[in-house]
Amino acid sequence: MIRAMLQQLGKILIEKKLTIAFAESATAGRLCSEFSLIENAGSFLKGGIVCYDACIKEELLKVKPSLIKKYTPESMEVTKAIAEGLRKLIPADLHIGITGLTCPGGSETADKPVGTMFIYAAYDQGMLFSRQMHFTGEREDIVYSTVVKCAELLNQHLAHL
Repeated sequence: MIRAMLQQLGKILIEKKLTIAFAESATAGRLCSEFSLIENAGSFLKGGIVCYDACIKEELLKVKPSLIKKYTPESMEVTKAIAEGLRKLIPADLHIGITGLTCPGGSETADKPVGTMFIYAAYDQGMLFSRQMHFTGEREDIVYSTVVKCAELLNQHLAHL
């Protein structure tokens, strides 16, 4: 399922002459890795940054520590900030940021349990889409479900560009 969806997404990116880059926290590069396996990935994949630790978000992607302190590293506000920070580092048409909770111990609360994931997709100078989702299962299941959902959302939104 994911393979066919990603191949279709690759075709759309090539047809529309769009490029893409990723800033991944909770998925730790899995999304970028999956994109690298798409046929002709070199035509659209610019690269990715794994920003698992807050210090990478702050130092490399220039996310303000006050934003992380106020909203936590696993929040839509920080997810948007890592996508915006990525825009300054990697030239691309689409900049995707992902954060979330794949295991206990982060900023987990009753309102934000393990399995809560955030995706922010920046396009041009604005937002293509943003989503907060919740998945269940083990860490691998949550990461895989996030990759699938991101691919689905990209397919839906890019079809209308």
